[in-house]
Amino acid sequence: GGCRGARAVVRCGGARSARVVCVATPSKPPASTAPRRSKVEEIKENSDFLRHPLMEELKSTEPFINEPAMQLMKFHGSYMQDHREKRAFGQGKFYQFMMRTRQPAGKVSNQLYLTMDDLANEYGNGTLRLTTRQTYQLHGVLKQDLKTVFSTVIKNMGSTLGACGDVNRNVCGPPAPYTNRPEYAHCEKLCHDLADLLAPQAGSYYDVWLDGEKFMSLERENPEVTKARADNSHGTNYVGSPEPIYGSLFLPRKFKIACTVPGDNSVDIFTNDIAIVCMHDDAGEVYGYNIYVGGGMGRSHRNNATFPRVATALGFVPKEDIFYAVKAIVCTQRDYGRRDDRKQARLKYLINDWGIDKFRAVTEQYYGKKFKPMEEEPAWEWLDYLGWGEQEPNGLLYWGINVENGRLRGGLKKALRQVIEDFNLTVRLTANQSIILCDIQPKDKAAIEAVLSDLGGYREEDVDPIVSGSMACPAMPLCGLAIGEAERGLPDVNLRLRAMLNKVGAGDAAPIVRMTGCPNGCARPYMAEIGFVCDGPNTYQIWLGGNREQTRLAEVYAERVKISELEASLEPLFFVYQSKRLGPEEGFGDFCNRLGFPVLQAYAKAYTESPIAEAAAEAAPAAAVSGKLPRVMVDADAFAALKELASRRGVTLTQAASDAIVAASKQK
Repeated sequence: GGCRGARAVVRCGGARSARVVCVATPSKPPASTAPRRSKVEEIKENSDFLRHPLMEELKSTEPFINEPAMQLMKFHGSYMQDHREKRAFGQGKFYQFMMRTRQPAGKVSNQLYLTMDDLANEYGNGTLRLTTRQTYQLHGVLKQDLKTVFSTVIKNMGSTLGACGDVNRNVCGPPAPYTNRPEYAHCEKLCHDLADLLAPQAGSYYDVWLDGEKFMSLERENPEVTKARADNSHGTNYVGSPEPIYGSLFLPRKFKIACTVPGDNSVDIFTNDIAIVCMHDDAGEVYGYNIYVGGGMGRSHRNNATFPRVATALGFVPKEDIFYAVKAIVCTQRDYGRRDDRKQARLKYLINDWGIDKFRAVTEQYYGKKFKPMEEEPAWEWLDYLGWGEQEPNGLLYWGINVENGRLRGGLKKALRQVIEDFNLTVRLTANQSIILCDIQPKDKAAIEAVLSDLGGYREEDVDPIVSGSMACPAMPLCGLAIGEAERGLPDVNLRLRAMLNKVGAGDAAPIVRMTGCPNGCARPYMAEIGFVCDGPNTYQIWLGGNREQTRLAEVYAERVKISELEASLEPLFFVYQSKRLGPEEGFGDFCNRLGFPVLQAYAKAYTESPIAEAAAEAAPAAAVSGKLPRVMVDADAFAALKELASRRGVTLTQAASDAIVAASKQK
């Protein structure tokens, strides 16, 4: 049944023996039994705020940690993984750990970048992974090295706290390095402030990794953040608890926030639990915020109760209220989000069950005010910040560099290390798995380009727009949820997509492509123009109809498509796209959405069953050389006449058309 969300919350004072009930119950709970909770809820409640049994398990000599410790480890920023391709016969799983950092708005200092690069070489698998939420992932860390790796990150002004687990994750923001745009500077600071507001407070992070010594950062928390966290004017806090917002149960599930400025959708803003738009005047001064809620990508195959969802407009709040409004939303999800079924525990399901009006009314009780109507916004644009640009007119430069599927390795990794170290650059990570080199002196531009070209083999002009716009999750062999390939499979798929587009004469098109090895949606395939979601061994769902601006969900076009047979599914669609698009400005996703799947499927069927396919196959050798399929569009009557002529003469359509055109051209 649906979620009623009965609010039965005992806000305890920190005593371990007190039982905290914070459960959204099914609509028809059993009359004589308490609401069921998932196993993870019990692990969290009994952990002494994320300490035990993780601390004990990290001291054991085994190469792994047990299930309760593994669940707690996520809150500290790490997952235990099994490298499926390194298993030795008869020796079981090959355990290692992935560490994820917290980088609000993707900003990385020079010191932290060099530290992460060193850790990857010394303790990881020699690569760095840039994520879809503007953070690093360090793969291949062994259990005995975890404490060294974590403590090194912390002491070099980094953090992994809350990068995973049932808390607020990394706060995303535009990676724009502009120094003359106040609205962007404000947005970046808001990302940092919200990360601080919702970071776990109980101190277990430092107990586990620094033996209780809290490392003092150079940056002090915004006093307004401290004030908002402590405020209990409307019953939001667990009084006396070391976790005033989260309590001992934390949130029902992971929670994601992104902030941006009007029009800049470089962060897939609508895929977040909370999406914040910094509304500003003509001078760039922010005066308030539009807030959207309930976005999320995760779903499960063959479970229609799970689905991706774009965020819904909640309302506008003035500048001084943003911390209190965000806290109210988080607390509503904390107290009413489902804790009996983790597949139904995200905020999107609560809003889907309640409707936005009820959710707004309940949240306003925690906020203490009414949300105002949304302010008008301009049209959204997807920005990738790739290429060269000015941080301000006649000032420092930035260079956005594509990192295919976010995997920094080999020559490119060495080249980036060299220029970042030699030229003392800072870095910003994008939500599209790429990297921006910042604070570049104009006089150094040519030298930096030379290093990237010579040592890294990177030439900006060589990157296909399909590649630079695409994303994939890591998937095999490390992710335990992966059914099939994504990161390792997408490069070949992108090449095949480009070949198909060139073949039908649509070589100018570059649709947004995303691939995942399972349906959880880490690379956000459900917003792509073409999304590939693995649904079996070497088979994928094909999702179509998202748009380049990242404001519309795609839909399932086909299921269980063999990866070796993509051309049969997509080439007919590309053919009709080239034939009937409104112009070069109409993207493939918009085209699919405009025509609708029944029409597309009819065209695809006609394409594979008609002699056009024969003509296309006949022209393929020429297309392979020229990169474009020669063709002429004719109306239905002319095509019928051509078919009849070809049949009468016993030749192909191509030959019949060619003969007719040559004959006509010779007539006086």
